[in-house]
Amino acid sequence: MSSDTTTLATDNISTQLAAFAHGLKPDMLPAAVVEQAKLLMLDALGIALASSGQDFAHCAYRGLQALGGAGDSAVMGAFASLPLRDAVLMNGILVHGLDFDDTHPGAITHPSASAFPLALGLAAQRHASGAEMIMAYVLAIEVAARLGAAAHGGFHDVGFHPTGLVGAFGCALAAGKLMGLDQAGLAHAQGVVLSMASGSMEFLSDGAWTKRMHPGWAGVSGLTATALAGAGFRGPSQPYEGRFGLYASHLAARGLNADMALCTRGLGERWELMEVAVKLYPTCHFTHASIDAALALRAAGLRADEVASVQVLLPQGVHPVVCEPVAAKRRPANVYESQFSIHHLVAVALLRGQLGLAELDASNLADPQVQALADRIEHLADPDADYPTFFSGELRVRTHDGRELRHREAAHRGAPGRPITAADIEAKFMGNALLALPREQALRLRDAMLSADRAPDAAALAQTLTQSNNTSGAL
Repeated sequence: MSSDTTTLATDNISTQLAAFAHGLKPDMLPAAVVEQAKLLMLDALGIALASSGQDFAHCAYRGLQALGGAGDSAVMGAFASLPLRDAVLMNGILVHGLDFDDTHPGAITHPSASAFPLALGLAAQRHASGAEMIMAYVLAIEVAARLGAAAHGGFHDVGFHPTGLVGAFGCALAAGKLMGLDQAGLAHAQGVVLSMASGSMEFLSDGAWTKRMHPGWAGVSGLTATALAGAGFRGPSQPYEGRFGLYASHLAARGLNADMALCTRGLGERWELMEVAVKLYPTCHFTHASIDAALALRAAGLRADEVASVQVLLPQGVHPVVCEPVAAKRRPANVYESQFSIHHLVAVALLRGQLGLAELDASNLADPQVQALADRIEHLADPDADYPTFFSGELRVRTHDGRELRHREAAHRGAPGRPITAADIEAKFMGNALLALPREQALRLRDAMLSADRAPDAAALAQTLTQSNNTSGAL
């Protein structure tokens, strides 16, 4: 495909990203990047399978099915196929639905939840190879991570969910690469998607389900914008640095600054995918270090009935998401709200000694012991936090007999410098997949994903990974 080449600058961010995307080839990816990409996609697949039995998943599927009925793009979790854009949205909802998916700490985004559904769906439709699918997935993450990092946490501060916001630009370039757009078309696609990228943080007010759709919507936006650009539809030439571009409209008008040099720094040399952290708890990543600290104190012998008060120290920038308003965080109205409550999660960790999907249920929300302990927990700013590079957490506990106990985690596990292993990720996948599939089937999916770079046709790979032979529309 080609597009109009007029009025495009040669040195702005969109043209630099377009040039990188246009020149990228599968064999340019380092072997370590390819291996990590497969592990991250495996993690996303497992979460999607675990999500597929949830109410939000079935509601979303029914809604999308009502729009266009059956299609030819596979949906994870044994739902029947949908049209491509609806499948991308649905798969994004499944990957992000349990808040168990990966995070790029510097960008504060969940990159795989948009990149994987887009790359898998479009590569399958176009019968690209598995290696080309992985290349598109990596490209989407590289772009979204840099665009998010440039904001230094500012998108959250003004109420935009960066996963939906910057993920759309990454998906636009990934889609353009798979569609074969020329460099000018790739630049125009970024300009077009500027008018589509979004994602409001208002879900925090009442535990609404909208956050779950942000990554999939980023994929839909990127796909749609790129199809338009490929047909000659023109987008603004400066979607990032323009007078009403991404950073001016979302940050500068509110007195916040962006470091736009980060948007293109190290392209093809430094691979941001290697910085993506895999979650070990199905909660907001901002809470993980504090959960680790609570579990460490519990493992050292602390019992919840000994606790008189707890101070949780977290980066100031995460307080609006997981700490405030305090009354609502101490009494989350539903399980989804509890995943963003430092008070509730620390209380559960101290009481139960573990925190997995089983501990995130309605019984814990109403448990008088959990509520009483949450009432004794307060949050403070962590003066030593290196945010957003790391999401630190520290607990300072005073016991009824006057002891003072402390445990600090300067960085969450899975963060740069604290990697988890491939075996950890594979074990997490199996734990999630077994909620939906027999063990033998889960193992087949694992093996298919981990050999995706050798798949000659992404369409066959997608059919294997999504189990789309089930036409009932539900598990």
